Amino acid sequence: MNDKNLKIMVVKIGGTEGVDFSRICSNAARLITEDKKLILVHGGSAEANQLGVDLNIPPRFITSPSGHTSRYTDQKTMEVFIMAVNGKVNSRLVSQLQEKGVNAFGLSGMDGRLIQATRKEAIQSVENGKRRIIRDDFSGKIDTVQADLLHTLLAAEMLPVIAPIAIGKAGEPLNVDADRAAAEVAAAMKADTLILLTAVPGLMKSFPDERTLIKKVDRKDITSLQEYAQGRMKNKVLGAQEALEKGVSNVLIADGSVENPIDHALAGNCTWIC
Repeated sequence: MNDKNLKIMVVKIGGTEGVDFSRICSNAARLITEDKKLILVHGGSAEANQLGVDLNIPPRFITSPSGHTSRYTDQKTMEVFIMAVNGKVNSRLVSQLQEKGVNAFGLSGMDGRLIQATRKEAIQSVENGKRRIIRDDFSGKIDTVQADLLHTLLAAEMLPVIAPIAIGKAGEPLNVDADRAAAEVAAAMKADTLILLTAVPGLMKSFPDERTLIKKVDRKDITSLQEYAQGRMKNKVLGAQEALEKGVSNVLIADGSVENPIDHALAGNCTWIC
């Protein structure tokens, strides 16, 4: 059967502390033995932060006027990000999957121009109540995802494992938000489901009280979720919204630390937007 006729699930693995790579890889490996078609997209914030500290290039974050937080990525920070996310995290995930019998194929958005983006000429940040314009940031807005490349890997029975580094128009590496990269991949692949695995059970009305977990949301009400999202969770809600608008049927924000986290999410233990 042509893999384009199969339902595809995109799983984004959060890069924050608490997300259990081993449990995710074990769950993914079992699903693949059941002929499920998966694509993994991952972050790597914790590793990038630590490597930056070790190299005396500590991480800096900027907050947009709308409240979204992102990594400030000048040229030196971009080099650290590539080393940590593409070099270390991507290789670790591929190694763990290969150990479990999965023919994982690690790549970044630069490889084969998989994820093409436009570099942001200027971005706004809010510091101490004042707006500031930043022009030396190597972050980008995703334009296209080369779905044919991913279909080729899936047809060869490989599991794509994607690091969130896009390629710019001049061939330069660009930092793109991993949640939104996963959303764009899911949309380009016409995926049925996008799962965003993080270090918490989902979106809560009163963080961190897990009793206030928002379990199910209709897509028409997704904009109301932003009032409950804090910090990086805002990017997940925005990524979920973009995926749904581009045809993905279901987006799940779920706990990546539990046993069998993908199955756990699909059983409804998450924030499910459908």
